[in-house]
Order: sequence, then structure tokens, then C-alpha cells
Amino acid sequence: MTEVRQNRIQSFAFVIAASVCVLFSMVFVVSSLLTSGQSYEIELDQKINPNDAPVASLVRLPGIGIGKTRAIVAYRVEFCKQNGNKPAFQNPNDLQKVKGIGPKTIQNISEWLKFE
Repeated sequence: MTEVRQNRIQSFAFVIAASVCVLFSMVFVVSSLLTSGQSYEIELDQKINPNDAPVASLVRLPGIGIGKTRAIVAYRVEFCKQNGNKPAFQNPNDLQKVKGIGPKTIQNISEWLKFE
């Protein structure tokens, strides 16, 4: 009889433990669903100068993918060759000279740019 009683106690403990695990799992799922609706903004450590920033920095700008980044770098290299190392970009609007970059893109990235 003690063996039967011990088996019942172990079964009861197992059911309790499994229930607690399911309860904690549900709490974690609900909390992750509630926080998934939050929006996150891109944060940069410092402003980027498009006249000398590497590809890895430029690609972090919102709306600037690898294609636009390569176009910016190619434009500034060609501009410097033709104009004696004069900076290609004096202000954000100068970036519109690069194919694929328009006023909306400039508006989205201007706060992360600096020109020296």
C-alpha cells in the first residue's frame, strides 16, 4: 500500500510541475506578444559625414540600402577625381545628385548627417 501511495504522490507532483511549466510558458508568450507591438528607432552613436563615411556606416542610415550606399561612394569618388578632392556633399540636398536618392530620403536621413 505504501508503494501505491508513493506512486500517487509522484503522479500528483508531476501534474503540478507540468501545470506550473505550462502557466509560466503562457505568461512569457503573452508578455512577448504585448511588447512586440512596440516600435524601435535606429540609433546611431554619432552623425555621419557622407564625404568620408565608409559603406558600413552609410548603410545604417534609414532607407539607405547597400545599393544606394555604393552609389553614394561611387559618386563621391568620381566627384573628388574631377574636382581636386573637393567634398562632394556640402549639405543634405547635394545627396540628391546620387541616383536613387530623392527629397523623401533626404528628409529621413538629414538629422543623422554632418558636413565638415
